[in-house]
Amino acid sequence: MISPTELQRFTPAQIAVINDAAAMAEELVSNAYKMSASQWLRRKYDFKTVADLDPGEIVNGPFAQIVRYEGQRMDSFLGSAIYDFYKICLQDHAILEAMRHDRGIKLFPFSLYILTHELIHVVRFSKFLCNFAATDNERMAEETIVHQETHDMLSRLTLDGLPEVFRFYNKWRLPMEQVSDS
Repeated sequence: MISPTELQRFTPAQIAVINDAAAMAEELVSNAYKMSASQWLRRKYDFKTVADLDPGEIVNGPFAQIVRYEGQRMDSFLGSAIYDFYKICLQDHAILEAMRHDRGIKLFPFSLYILTHELIHVVRFSKFLCNFAATDNERMAEETIVHQETHDMLSRLTLDGLPEVFRFYNKWRLPMEQVSDS
């Protein structure tokens, strides 16, 4: 397991950018899926950065991962009150490393893409459009779908730095057999 104290973390200024991107991602996804504010608020998820992750929630490679937990209101002891809670675990170190490697990528559009992508997953899990416990092949197919939906949703925006993010993610919108052939 990776220790959170060993990894580069977002600065307070970067956290403010992430918060702005999260607010915009929530609005974009709720509008795209035609969800009212009350429906959206009933979705049980939270964004966390490395500073707030347990060692088992930290991974190398991906920019974020979703961990599903079982939630239950504290005043309820009935099994029917149990719900899925999705923790969107941002991997600060991986995001910052990608930005260091590709200087054309800016934090706001990059994090907007990442957060929008993860929220689409949460909505698709919640609406049973895909299975959280999918096989590897199903997961890869789902990634292609969600990258395409993310691109479609964000391509309506005029946002400085977004074309560079689209170029970065371009191969993920193709079916995996096309990526391996290119």
